[in-house]
Amino acid sequence: MKKYRKWIQISVLTIALLIGGYSIGSAVFKPDKSVKIGSMAPEFSLATLDKQVHQLSDFEGKSLVINFWGTFCPPCVNEMPALQKQYDQWKEDNVVVLGINLSESTITVKNFINQHNITFPIVIDNNDQIRKKYNVQYYPTTFFIDSSGVIQDKFIGEMKEQDIINGINKLVGL
Repeated sequence: MKKYRKWIQISVLTIALLIGGYSIGSAVFKPDKSVKIGSMAPEFSLATLDKQVHQLSDFEGKSLVINFWGTFCPPCVNEMPALQKQYDQWKEDNVVVLGINLSESTITVKNFINQHNITFPIVIDNNDQIRKKYNVQYYPTTFFIDSSGVIQDKFIGEMKEQDIINGINKLVGL
């Protein structure tokens, strides 16, 4: 039995090292799932509060500002007036602001929209599928997507109006 003990210990140690190495390697070399500037924006299909379905492909040929937000998020609420102002300024020039609400009830979102006079399209990501596709982890997060569907910029956190203007200017070539 003693003569096998050393081989058993070596085998257990080898297995432990292999499992540890695999775990570390998997963590270090796992594919990056983040949506990157310069990549195509992931497709989506989400309904507005009045059940009208919007898909990314509906906005083909238009520049798109996609803002992931929630009524529970003070920075999201703070930037809404600036998003609305830029929507009003650019809506005739093929620039669309689209709000993607993060799984809140229709009543909560409707009340917020009415209270803050929001007129740009709002869709609700009920199952967090689109948030996950876009790898959104912090709120608000905004993507600036050009007319061919390529992400030109990404802003994490509360935007000031100048941040929105800068993002749109990249989309329209100013």
